[in-house]
Amino acid sequence: MQWCSWRSHLQTQPPSSESEDAFDFLFKIILVGDSDVGKTCLVQSFKSGIFMEKQQNTIGVDFTVRTMDIDGKRVKMQVWDTAGQERFRTITQSYYRSAHGAMVAYDISRRGTFESVPHWIREVQQYGAASVVLVLVGNKSDLHLQRQVLFEDACTLAEDNSVLAALETSAVEAQNVDAAFFLMARELIARNGAGMAAEEAPQSAPPLKGGTLPVHVRPPSDKKCGCRAS
Repeated sequence: MQWCSWRSHLQTQPPSSESEDAFDFLFKIILVGDSDVGKTCLVQSFKSGIFMEKQQNTIGVDFTVRTMDIDGKRVKMQVWDTAGQERFRTITQSYYRSAHGAMVAYDISRRGTFESVPHWIREVQQYGAASVVLVLVGNKSDLHLQRQVLFEDACTLAEDNSVLAALETSAVEAQNVDAAFFLMARELIARNGAGMAAEEAPQSAPPLKGGTLPVHVRPPSDKKCGCRAS
């Protein structure tokens, strides 16, 4: 998996086993993208670490919750898994308005799902809050032999559309699923006044997993780019 971000203070931590009853922050995250890119599998992996190969298409919107420990703060994540089919678009758009963050997912083995990403970004920007945080997720990285989308292309698209970060995940292998949500949560904490600078962030956070090919993206002069593969 490769990862591209323009915010150097973002890191990840493993989840806590503490009670999920109390929390310091509550964030609503929506998952959008074409049908069959694996949004529901990503949510299930994030919630329970379980992958179920046979999944029915989401009807409207599904909902799950997980509470995490990030830098000593209890963060409750409400994750809304939206249907990708056109016939549910009116229903799902109503859920954009109160979202703090949006993950735009595509399938790295299906180029058409990546070409739909600008459409999904425009929808979130049109119907969501002006401050919504966007993360681009290339799912099914385990299908690397069928890859149709280069990670370089994802980094470029993310940069051109003011997306916080681009990364690749695999719900099958539980690879970088937690990392995507921790990335989102840490940024939302930072924007709500409880974040920390890069030099203050924990140094023991595990690196993102994946291949060994470094990816370099040329950012605008006022942005920092940290693209890496581990």
